[in-house]
Amino acid sequence: MMPLPPGSVIGVLGGGQLGRMMALAAARLGYRVHVYTPDADSPTEQVCASATVAGWEDEAALDAFADAVDAVTLEFENVPVSAVERLEARVPVRPGSHVLAVAQDRLAEKTTARNLGVPVAPFEAVTSDTDLEDAVELIGAPSVLKTRREGYDGKGQRIIRTAADAAPAFADLGRPAAILESFVDFTAEISVVAARGLDGDVKSYTAVENRHEHHILALTIAPAAVASSAVKQAEEAARTLIEALDVVGLLAVEFFVTPEGGVLFNEMAPRPHNSGHWTIEACRVSQFEQQVRATAGLPLGATGFHHRAVMRNLIGDDADRWSDLVAGGDSLYLYGKAEARPGRKMGHVTRLYAPDRPNWPPQDAELP
Repeated sequence: MMPLPPGSVIGVLGGGQLGRMMALAAARLGYRVHVYTPDADSPTEQVCASATVAGWEDEAALDAFADAVDAVTLEFENVPVSAVERLEARVPVRPGSHVLAVAQDRLAEKTTARNLGVPVAPFEAVTSDTDLEDAVELIGAPSVLKTRREGYDGKGQRIIRTAADAAPAFADLGRPAAILESFVDFTAEISVVAARGLDGDVKSYTAVENRHEHHILALTIAPAAVASSAVKQAEEAARTLIEALDVVGLLAVEFFVTPEGGVLFNEMAPRPHNSGHWTIEACRVSQFEQQVRATAGLPLGATGFHHRAVMRNLIGDDADRWSDLVAGGDSLYLYGKAEARPGRKMGHVTRLYAPDRPNWPPQDAELP
């Protein structure tokens, strides 16, 4: 299949900051972006060529959008599968609805990983109080109860420290379809962003370490300062998943590093990832350009890094420091969101370091 020529229109589902940075990368390659989002004045709409502001259930709007673009990708994995299936009947969607069906459901993604031989902490499905009692008996405490759908940045989950905590936690979540996971004793959290082209070629960015504050990603350190065995396992697992799911585009996979130096699968997202923002400055081809390349049918670009990097999220009022950050010489990205709220990602800043730096990771005083 021939790649899309410059001037083609790439449709993006979702209007957040990931779509914003994808649209900027697409423009560099001569493509225009048309975003479909329920939200007016979204971060993506502010920088793209066209926008459809409509609900995911609006079939007429979906059809018109499909007719206006040459291929579709996404920056948000919680798009209803039914909407993507409707688009697929008219235009290529990369990645497709079959990938979303797995990535949207924590039980499905962990079951998929386990079936493929990717190490996963013990887990059990929970749909009722009886299921929960049985799951706690099997897995024990401490453990973590999570909704199967739409939880992110610590939302939709509760820690079960003793068996007595289980029923109140389930009630507090609203008794949704859920999953109980064994609590993991980990030494670090890492992630790998893998890419797969239309031709089946797979390339991965180096594994990075992610540090969280209040369950929200605060820092990404690239590369991760963990055992090489853990990096190898994570990269191999990401390749296994992206190939088995037949992804065309990106698949970001998060792992826990165990005290023994192994890794356990945590979750995945079939889109650019917050932990991949550092690639804009530190790699020849960023994760956003890579997503555009895969969507357009272009060959994948190189994923090696020419600098080490640390990315810090600007959350809530952190973005008010923009003037100091600009003056400091680091790379600043602001997402164009009108209102800063606690826990809301308003931008990020990336600092580069020499590729052969001997002491890694940097000390706190050297971080952005």
